[in-house]
Amino acid sequence: MPEPGAPNTHNGYLEARLSEGSSFPIALLHTGILQLCTISIISQVSKSGNPQCNSVPYRTVREVTMQFGCCTTIDQAEAVSAAGFDYLEAGVTSLIPDQDDAAFSPILAQYKVSPVPVQAFNLFLPGDLKVVGTEVDIDRAKIYIGRAVERIKRIGARTAVIGSGGSRRVPDGFPRDEATDQIIQFLGLVADEADNSGVTIAIEPLNKKESNIINSVSEAAFFAREVNRPSMRVLADFYHMDEDDEPLETLIDNKDWLAHIHVADSARGAPGSGQYPYTRFIELLRQAGYDGMISIECRWADFKSEAGPSVAFLRRAFAS
Repeated sequence: MPEPGAPNTHNGYLEARLSEGSSFPIALLHTGILQLCTISIISQVSKSGNPQCNSVPYRTVREVTMQFGCCTTIDQAEAVSAAGFDYLEAGVTSLIPDQDDAAFSPILAQYKVSPVPVQAFNLFLPGDLKVVGTEVDIDRAKIYIGRAVERIKRIGARTAVIGSGGSRRVPDGFPRDEATDQIIQFLGLVADEADNSGVTIAIEPLNKKESNIINSVSEAAFFAREVNRPSMRVLADFYHMDEDDEPLETLIDNKDWLAHIHVADSARGAPGSGQYPYTRFIELLRQAGYDGMISIECRWADFKSEAGPSVAFLRRAFAS
């Protein structure tokens, strides 16, 4: 028996718990379109057992196909599942790509019994694996990338985020054009492994306090275009965009490159707890045609009390 108000599907309808004499919106699911009707429950239902809609549809919205996930560690999988998330986004570094398969085996076993699907990864690189500057180790990078992508695929995830601000930081005095070339070379190595793996790579822009290169969605799209490989795409992070006052309209400008979304709220709090302009953000994502995964990456004050309401907030916001 679902909790009061929890949706469930039956006979093509998205039903809500009904109480006699109540009047509220209910969503009717037909051929990929949600038609919202206001219904009044008096004391009867149709012979089929489905509630009658006594007014004409007043609004049509698109079916919500995106999934909502949580960025955290695999040991939090039970809590993520209990909070109602669709998936978990973990860290690539937890897959220890610097170590062999024997060391990875017990880690894989833990991922395989997760009660919630692990569909995405972030934290692609450890801070000491540099991709820019004089300390770049191409041989180590190739081994690391190969193991990382292979392990991501074995777990069943379909997206890997490359942020790793410490690894891509341009050292003081290092030529900017050379740094750009090094990042393109690194991303090409990643694409060599990812293109035939089914794993999409999402380049993550970070705000200027966390990285001194790739600070906007447009800049990330520039790198994706330069690499020009099927697996190479871009992430938009609501928090990083807000920190640097990046216009939300960039979501439209770079719509063909968007592959993943991270969200938070004011002071990087849980979604729904602050003043971020979610209505506008969602409107522009819709205009961009984005219907993929959306992961919460925030600072939880108290996960147990905040997580459920936050994912519920996102579901309502994207359904309205």
